[in-house]
Amino acid sequence: MVSTTPTPSGAAAPYTHVKNFLMEGLSQGRWTPGSQMPSESELVQQFKVSRMTVGRAIRELQAEGFVTRVQGVGTFAAHLARVSSTLTIKDLHEEIAARGHQHQARVILSREELAVDGLAQQLGLPLGAPVFHTLIVHSENGVPLQCEDRYVNPACAPDYLGVDFSQTTPTHYLLEVAPLWEAQYSIEAGPPSPQEAELLGITPQDPCLIIVRRTMNRDVPITLARLVHPGTRYQIQGQFKP
Repeated sequence: MVSTTPTPSGAAAPYTHVKNFLMEGLSQGRWTPGSQMPSESELVQQFKVSRMTVGRAIRELQAEGFVTRVQGVGTFAAHLARVSSTLTIKDLHEEIAARGHQHQARVILSREELAVDGLAQQLGLPLGAPVFHTLIVHSENGVPLQCEDRYVNPACAPDYLGVDFSQTTPTHYLLEVAPLWEAQYSIEAGPPSPQEAELLGITPQDPCLIIVRRTMNRDVPITLARLVHPGTRYQIQGQFKP
């Protein structure tokens, strides 16, 4: 008969130390999405625990969507932006390319600004702290599809303003350099601002789908974006399987 010793009250189970170590590394970007993580053997040696203990930590991370496992190959950091069970964060370029169409991006502005009261609070920054601001119009086969007004916490992406966003999207870049752990959304139908209407080639009375999205790494806000789409040109699609 195999006997087990219960974990003393208030003491963390051994597998949680392994799990917390891996979670911390993912949070800090030690393992970028798609990169291989330490093997079970390495973790057994590092933490002086059984393979069963390590396996439990990794299984829980896999169930929570933070890692993927390939039999006979190893454990890999998951693309966290794509594991949401409610609403997936997609790169607009990938959406358009999947339809066999051409994506174009026109950068209207890209600059450093000072955070005003509401924005500073949303990004967890002191009032007047520097923030990065971009305004980009995305088109599909030459037709404007989205006006993206985005603010970025410089601490999460210090090289953000140096990126050529006519060649890659902010979403794609930020997913690579700032691991995403949480996203908050608001979605509504409403009118565009006069500037947004002009950039999208519509009237201020035309209905739009407006998404405001804030993403975070643990408790640190990464970015706040307002995404405005002409209602006749864009729709949100999803899939549910019980």
